[in-house]
Amino acid sequence: MRKDFGSQTWILPMPILMIATYGDDGTADVMPAAWGTIYDYGKVLIALAMDHKTVRNLKRTKAFTVSVATEAQLESCDYAGIVSGNNTPDKMERTGFTLEKSKFVNAPLIKELPVALECELQEITSDDCAVIGRIVNASAEESVLDETGKPDLRKVQPVVFDSVKNEYYALGDMVGKAFWIGARRKG
Repeated sequence: MRKDFGSQTWILPMPILMIATYGDDGTADVMPAAWGTIYDYGKVLIALAMDHKTVRNLKRTKAFTVSVATEAQLESCDYAGIVSGNNTPDKMERTGFTLEKSKFVNAPLIKELPVALECELQEITSDDCAVIGRIVNASAEESVLDETGKPDLRKVQPVVFDSVKNEYYALGDMVGKAFWIGARRKG
């Protein structure tokens, strides 16, 4: 028997996406976002509150990066969500992240987070602050690539957010090949 909970934001699990921007003065800011996804081919959508420093930055620079939070960097990623860049000017230094400027957009890449999307701002919806970015480049550190040259989930070690319990989880083992395992059901 099912138990009803009413309207909840329970899509399980949710990726933890680290959104990084530059301010007018060139200082970097980063924040985690759990409400984000691929919006269309070549686009990403992230739901952010308008009062975040990161949102003000990306509105001005029209650029941002989206990195995948990892198990190895979970403490720094979580800290970036606890502390506001509006109130803590040295927030980025306190995270311990090392930055490099993207070659493709006016936004920082976080060296410790091995997979990133480099995006140009396409649109911000005014009613709910859905940030839509056009993916200009996807990049990954060689250390997380498999033998085919593509990112290996087991090497990246991304973490996901359980919005029901406010907990983080590491992803587990591969359990099936997409677009193949279900083919056994065909006629």
